[in-house]
Formats: sequence, C-alpha cells, structure tokens
Amino acid sequence: MEKPIANYWQLRLADLKEALEANNFEVFTADNAIEASRVVLEKILPKTGAKSVSWGGSMTFISTGLYDAFKGNPDMKVLDVFNKNLSPEDALELRRQSLLVDLFITGTNAVTETGELVNLDMVGNRVAGITFGPKHVVVLVGRNKIVPDLEEAMVRIKDYAAPTNAMRLDKKTPCVKTSRCEECKSPDRICNSWTITQKSFPKGRIKVVLINEDMGL
Repeated sequence: MEKPIANYWQLRLADLKEALEANNFEVFTADNAIEASRVVLEKILPKTGAKSVSWGGSMTFISTGLYDAFKGNPDMKVLDVFNKNLSPEDALELRRQSLLVDLFITGTNAVTETGELVNLDMVGNRVAGITFGPKHVVVLVGRNKIVPDLEEAMVRIKDYAAPTNAMRLDKKTPCVKTSRCEECKSPDRICNSWTITQKSFPKGRIKVVLINEDMGL
C-alpha cells in the first residue's frame, strides 16, 4: 500500500461519518481546511437559505477562512462575536442575539467513535447554539478530535483542550501552570457547562464537516 496513513484516516472518517449519520447528523467530509470551506459555502449554505450567521469560539473556523468569507459577504447579516471593539456588555448581548441566527458555525472539543459531540464551555453561547436556537448548525471537526468514547472525550477536554485554551486566552488558572485540570475555583475558569449531543434534533439540523487534518485544539 503506497499511502497507508491516508488510507487509515479515510477508513476512520468513513466509520465516524456512518456513526454520526445514524445519530441523525448530516455529515460531510473534506480532505483539508480549504475543502471544508468550500463544503460550507457551496454545499451547506445554499441548501439552508440562511440570511444571517454567527459563530461560537473555534480556531478551526478561523483556520478554514470561513470567518473572512462571511465577514466579506454583503448579502449576509453577520453577528460577529469575535469583534474585539465591543464592550463586555455589548459582546455578551451579541452572543445572546447570535442564538437566533439562521446559521451558527462552531467546532467541537471532541467527537466519539459512536457519533457523539462533547463540549465544555465558559460562557455557554457555543454549546447553547449547538443545542437550541439557530435554525442550522455547522460543526467543523478536525480528525484530532476523534476519541473512542465519552470517558476519553472528557479526559481529552479536561487534560488537553481546556488547559491549552486557557493558555491561548491568557487565563489565570492553575491548569496554565500544570497542563492539566485542577478542578479549580478560579474566577478565570473556562470549564463551566458540559454538553453531550448524542443526536441531532430535528434530523439534519446539525451538519458535521469532518476534516482530514489536525485542526484546532
């Protein structure tokens, strides 16, 4: 076999796609970040008929170039929760408004091989958008987010995703110094709200784009 690694990941992603579809998610695959962007803009967006869009915190979303693409779309009402010029009060209000858009885009902290999305949030707008509110949700998932089961998903999040995100955001939490969850009571704690999305309801509301690259944290 000439490309064993490529073949390995194609098989893994095909199995995961089947598991997610069995849980009522609509699933797309992409070889890389650029293709993932095309999937969203050319396949998903036209089918939704979305006229408004917002997003939850996601490095994967930024890496695909979709942030710039939507910001530059004059035909789309964009609620930019990444706008750093907003006051804390205005930023929070915009996050509330973003829960009523036509299309909400975000990533996931982990996805299990049985087809569950697992997330842990600080403010809660990201997990809230996945759960209820926006008419359509797109979840961008790098292959590095795949874990065997729910227990491993929580380990991944608490001992990798959360500490690295705390470091990225310059939070003053114990995990920044130890690299693992310390079950802290810090005011800067980013681990407040868990969600386990076992199925999409209604069927197809949540669209998952599986990306055959390591993306985000």
